[in-house]
Amino acid sequence: MNEHARFLAAAIEEARLGRAERGIPIGSVVVHDGKILGRGHNRRVQQRSVILHGEMDALENAGRLPASVYRNCVIYTTLSPCSMCTGAILLYGIPRVVIGENRTFQGEEELLRSRGVEVDVLDDEHCVELMEQFIAQNPDLWNEDIGV
Repeated sequence: MNEHARFLAAAIEEARLGRAERGIPIGSVVVHDGKILGRGHNRRVQQRSVILHGEMDALENAGRLPASVYRNCVIYTTLSPCSMCTGAILLYGIPRVVIGENRTFQGEEELLRSRGVEVDVLDDEHCVELMEQFIAQNPDLWNEDIGV
Protein backbone atom coordinates (compact mmCIF):
# COMPACT_ATOMS: atom_id res chain seq x y z
CA MET A 1 0.00 0.00 0.00
CA ASN A 2 1.47 3.35 -0.99
CA GLU A 3 1.69 6.36 1.32
CA HIS A 4 -1.40 8.10 -0.07
CA ALA A 5 -3.48 4.94 0.23
CA ARG A 6 -2.33 4.25 3.79
CA PHE A 7 -3.12 7.69 5.13
CA LEU A 8 -6.33 8.12 3.16
CA ALA A 9 -7.45 4.75 4.56
CA ALA A 10 -6.90 6.15 8.06
CA ALA A 11 -9.00 9.22 7.18
CA ILE A 12 -11.74 6.98 5.76
CA GLU A 13 -11.66 4.93 8.96
CA GLU A 14 -12.26 8.17 10.87
CA ALA A 15 -15.13 9.09 8.55
CA ARG A 16 -16.73 5.71 9.18
CA LEU A 17 -16.39 6.25 12.93
CA GLY A 18 -18.24 9.53 12.52
CA ARG A 19 -21.01 7.80 10.59
CA ALA A 20 -21.24 5.05 13.24
CA GLU A 21 -21.68 7.80 15.87
CA ARG A 22 -24.59 9.20 13.80
CA GLY A 23 -22.48 12.13 12.72
CA ILE A 24 -21.23 13.42 9.39
CA PRO A 25 -18.82 10.97 7.70
CA ILE A 26 -15.78 13.16 7.07
CA GLY A 27 -12.40 12.10 8.41
CA SER A 28 -8.90 13.50 8.45
CA VAL A 29 -5.37 12.76 9.61
CA VAL A 30 -2.38 15.05 10.11
CA VAL A 31 0.87 13.38 9.05
CA HIS A 32 4.47 14.35 9.81
CA ASP A 33 7.45 12.37 8.53
CA GLY A 34 5.31 9.34 7.74
CA LYS A 35 3.64 9.29 11.17
CA ILE A 36 0.07 10.24 12.06
CA LEU A 37 0.16 13.03 14.66
CA GLY A 38 -3.58 13.56 14.87
CA ARG A 39 -6.70 11.77 13.72
CA GLY A 40 -10.21 13.12 13.70
CA HIS A 41 -13.67 13.10 12.24
CA ASN A 42 -16.52 15.53 11.98
CA ARG A 43 -18.02 15.62 15.46
CA ARG A 44 -20.33 18.62 15.16
CA VAL A 45 -23.41 16.52 15.93
CA GLN A 46 -21.85 14.36 18.63
CA GLN A 47 -20.26 17.29 20.52
CA ARG A 48 -22.87 19.93 19.63
CA SER A 49 -19.97 21.91 18.18
CA VAL A 50 -19.92 24.58 15.53
CA ILE A 51 -16.29 23.95 14.55
CA LEU A 52 -15.43 20.26 14.84
CA HIS A 53 -15.14 19.42 11.17
CA GLY A 54 -12.88 16.46 10.39
CA GLU A 55 -9.78 18.58 9.74
CA MET A 56 -10.35 20.71 12.82
CA ASP A 57 -10.75 17.60 14.99
CA ALA A 58 -7.55 16.07 13.57
CA LEU A 59 -5.64 19.31 14.24
CA GLU A 60 -7.08 19.48 17.76
CA ASN A 61 -6.01 15.90 18.40
CA ALA A 62 -2.52 16.57 17.01
CA GLY A 63 -2.25 19.11 19.79
CA ARG A 64 -0.19 22.17 20.40
CA LEU A 65 2.93 21.75 18.30
CA PRO A 66 5.59 24.18 17.11
CA ALA A 67 4.82 25.91 13.84
CA SER A 68 7.92 24.24 12.40
CA VAL A 69 6.21 20.86 12.77
CA TYR A 70 2.98 21.96 11.07
CA ARG A 71 5.01 23.51 8.23
CA ASN A 72 6.26 20.00 7.44
CA CYS A 73 2.95 18.16 7.67
CA VAL A 74 0.47 16.79 5.17
CA ILE A 75 -3.21 16.78 6.02
CA TYR A 76 -5.35 14.05 4.50
CA THR A 77 -9.08 14.60 4.37
CA THR A 78 -11.89 12.56 2.87
CA LEU A 79 -13.63 15.68 1.53
CA SER A 80 -12.50 18.99 0.03
CA PRO A 81 -11.89 21.43 2.92
CA CYS A 82 -14.40 24.19 3.65
CA SER A 83 -13.45 27.81 4.30
CA MET A 84 -12.95 27.26 8.04
CA CYS A 85 -10.69 24.24 7.62
CA THR A 86 -8.82 25.94 4.80
CA GLY A 87 -8.18 28.88 7.12
CA ALA A 88 -6.68 26.58 9.75
CA ILE A 89 -4.48 24.89 7.13
CA LEU A 90 -3.24 28.30 5.98
CA LEU A 91 -2.81 29.64 9.52
CA TYR A 92 -0.53 26.78 10.52
CA GLY A 93 1.33 26.74 7.21
CA ILE A 94 0.54 23.15 6.29
CA PRO A 95 2.08 22.88 2.83
CA ARG A 96 0.16 19.95 1.38
CA VAL A 97 -3.44 18.72 1.43
CA VAL A 98 -4.51 15.36 0.04
CA ILE A 99 -8.26 15.21 -0.62
CA GLY A 100 -10.23 12.00 -0.98
CA GLU A 101 -12.90 13.57 -3.17
CA ASN A 102 -14.41 16.88 -4.25
CA ARG A 103 -17.39 15.72 -6.32
CA THR A 104 -19.96 16.07 -3.53
CA PHE A 105 -18.49 19.30 -2.17
CA GLN A 106 -16.00 21.70 -3.72
CA GLY A 107 -14.20 23.51 -0.93
CA GLU A 108 -11.52 26.18 -1.01
CA GLU A 109 -8.99 24.31 -3.11
CA GLU A 110 -8.23 27.31 -5.31
CA LEU A 111 -7.56 29.49 -2.26
CA LEU A 112 -5.15 26.87 -0.95
CA ARG A 113 -3.36 26.69 -4.30
CA SER A 114 -3.21 30.48 -4.58
CA ARG A 115 -1.38 30.54 -1.24
CA GLY A 116 1.19 27.96 -2.36
CA VAL A 117 -0.35 24.86 -0.81
CA GLU A 118 0.05 21.68 -2.86
CA VAL A 119 -3.40 20.15 -3.33
CA ASP A 120 -3.92 16.59 -4.55
CA VAL A 121 -7.43 15.28 -5.26
CA LEU A 122 -7.54 11.48 -5.37
CA ASP A 123 -11.20 11.12 -6.45
CA ASP A 124 -11.56 8.06 -4.23
CA GLU A 125 -14.75 6.06 -4.78
CA HIS A 126 -15.06 5.10 -1.09
CA CYS A 127 -15.07 8.77 -0.10
CA VAL A 128 -17.62 9.63 -2.79
CA GLU A 129 -19.89 6.78 -1.74
CA LEU A 130 -19.75 7.75 1.95
CA MET A 131 -20.81 11.31 1.19
CA GLU A 132 -23.40 10.53 -1.48
CA GLN A 133 -25.18 8.11 0.87
CA PHE A 134 -25.02 10.53 3.77
CA ILE A 135 -26.26 13.53 1.75
CA ALA A 136 -29.16 11.51 0.30
CA GLN A 137 -30.21 10.32 3.76
CA ASN A 138 -29.53 13.57 5.68
CA PRO A 139 -29.92 16.59 3.40
CA ASP A 140 -30.88 19.01 6.18
CA LEU A 141 -27.94 18.02 8.38
CA TRP A 142 -25.58 18.25 5.40
CA ASN A 143 -26.82 21.74 4.54
CA GLU A 144 -26.32 22.80 8.14
CA ASP A 145 -22.76 21.47 8.09
CA ILE A 146 -21.83 23.47 4.99
CA GLY A 147 -23.58 26.61 6.19
CA VAL A 148 -26.57 26.60 3.84
